Amino acid sequence: MSVTLQYPIQGRTANEIASSVEDGIREGGLAPGSPLPPVRALAGQLGVSPGTVAAAYQALQGRGLVSGRGRRGTRVNPRPPLPGVPDAPLPAHLRNLADGNPDKELLPSLTSVLSAPVPGVRVYGESQDLPRLVELARRDFDRDGVPAGAIAVVGGALDGVERVLQAHLRPGDVVAVEDPAHAGLLDLLNALGLVVEPVALDDAGPLPAALAAAIRAGARAAIVTPRAQSPTGSALTPERGRALRAVLDRHGDLLLVEDDHAGPVSGAPAVLLADPRRERWAVVRSVSKSLGPDLRVAVLAGSEGTVARVQGRQLVGTGWVSHVLQRAVAALWSDRGVQRQLRAAAETYRIRRGGLLEALKRRGIGAHGRSGFNVWVPVPAEVPVVAALAERGWAVREGERYRLRSGPAIRVTISTLAPGEAEAFASDLAAVLDAPRLTSA
Repeated sequence: MSVTLQYPIQGRTANEIASSVEDGIREGGLAPGSPLPPVRALAGQLGVSPGTVAAAYQALQGRGLVSGRGRRGTRVNPRPPLPGVPDAPLPAHLRNLADGNPDKELLPSLTSVLSAPVPGVRVYGESQDLPRLVELARRDFDRDGVPAGAIAVVGGALDGVERVLQAHLRPGDVVAVEDPAHAGLLDLLNALGLVVEPVALDDAGPLPAALAAAIRAGARAAIVTPRAQSPTGSALTPERGRALRAVLDRHGDLLLVEDDHAGPVSGAPAVLLADPRRERWAVVRSVSKSLGPDLRVAVLAGSEGTVARVQGRQLVGTGWVSHVLQRAVAALWSDRGVQRQLRAAAETYRIRRGGLLEALKRRGIGAHGRSGFNVWVPVPAEVPVVAALAERGWAVREGERYRLRSGPAIRVTISTLAPGEAEAFASDLAAVLDAPRLTSA
């Protein structure tokens, strides 16, 4: 196979070649998905040995920048872990239903907790985690049936997921992941050099047969979003939870990671899979969706060995999550008024989500969204639908970033969607889907 690139890869050593490819990815000369030249072809062009090029490609793969695809060659990952050109701001005339954010008006105020007197100055050598926050987290985990013997505080949901994966896995290991999945999670797995094995899901969560198939395919870990799954809004039911536990019970050495990122504002009860008999497990619960994305705090419950590894790695890196932020979260979680506000926010999101689903259903459009901030709408083709909706004043997200093997769809964020807007959007989407250019696709 020969590959012609507009971007000239250069270098004489493996490090120089890898750096040249990295520069090309970062600067846009090598786009996501671009094929790289075969090892022998590039070695001939550069006048180096095939082993040198192979070592460069191996280093790039270990960093999650490229993937080796057997006879299909080596390609730039769809989501290489490098800062790219930032997305252009949405035009002012577009109604933003694309960003996945919570409604700012439904987030608790941080003014009082951040302006409260600080009880002394914290210095090196003190406890990593604020005891009051750990106590509150343990109470919530206990209420939801999570066997929280050990708890750590981490810097957000994906930070917790990353630390757990790094504690147990190595580049090249296979991870079972919901399909479609949160784009940030897919980015993270690529960056860690892990191999994704898709697990199909429906409104009740991952399909047990699909999870079992992924484990047979070599998965050493499984990541499950128990509710507010992004992008589909699926949420585990008790029945589905029992079926998934039956699969997991047959594989006691599998690492189980549950990402409960939306927690109290997800709009669904917590159905979790954690089992104290499992050797390796973790449940991560973030405050970003309920209290605000800038509070980079999450609590992580897990098996003793898993939590010990997470905390040990923290000690030689960041050390701890700021106790200023930990105190703020503990104060908000202790405030009954804030708890009432979170319940009201969850109800508001439920009404907005249900309003759009009903409006779409009346127009014969199937969609998914049992919980969370997003509605997932299967479409014949993503790009023309997104473009046509933009022409009508709506910004939504193409589903490609979230999909592995599942079919095309669009993601619609409902967090700020008013009832009248839901009807208008559904009417416009129905008109777009009825357009000749789509019905003939």
